[in-house]
Amino acid sequence: MCDNSLFTFHHGSSTAYLLLYVDDIVLTASSDCLKNEIIALLKTEFDMTDLCKLSYFLGISVTRSAATMFLCQRKYAEEIVYMAKMANCKIMPTPVDSKSKLSANEGAPVSDLTLYWSLVGALQYLTFTMPDIAYDVQQVCLFMHDPRESHFAALKRIIRYVKGTLDFGLHLYPSAPNKLLSHTDADWAGCSDTRHSTSDYCIFLGDNLISWSAKRQATLSRSNAEAEYRGVANVVAEII
Repeated sequence: MCDNSLFTFHHGSSTAYLLLYVDDIVLTASSDCLKNEIIALLKTEFDMTDLCKLSYFLGISVTRSAATMFLCQRKYAEEIVYMAKMANCKIMPTPVDSKSKLSANEGAPVSDLTLYWSLVGALQYLTFTMPDIAYDVQQVCLFMHDPRESHFAALKRIIRYVKGTLDFGLHLYPSAPNKLLSHTDADWAGCSDTRHSTSDYCIFLGDNLISWSAKRQATLSRSNAEAEYRGVANVVAEII
């Protein structure tokens, strides 16, 4: 597996997955018998408490129903809004102004660098359940080395959008997936400073969104077709 925190067990028809972060563990298995056996073995090695069904993990709440599992970071998103001192701000219907492009040297330098860095870092973690802000967060990340007031204004717009979408999250559906489906796109020479393109993709396993990305391409593309092909190469590599 590509995730160093995910441990897998396969034996015949039995399968188990264990996700570990410091001292927090998420465990699932193909049968309750196997799951209980693994828990018993873990308890012989160190003290641990079984909190039963997953409801909260690393700031992500998990709500179950018969038809879906819903992942949401409402509490974490509220903390971001309060960190920015924007609890009473005006809500925006979209996280970005699509008519304007950010430039590296536009406007005066940001007066509070620490706040800018902290908010951008916090928003990066929020994209785990809000892929709709992935592109916009990627844009403000590009200016971490020398943020300007125009970049801070774009950052605040994202937070205004987040404030109005606190209950947004990621739905996971029970299904028998038999294929991976991907979508990808690229804007040719979209960066006004470097003329580099930005490509993005999303990947579905059955009905479930499992991977997404928005990233500026590392090299220049001489045509829209070349930028699109680079985007396709990125999503193919992720699928493999």
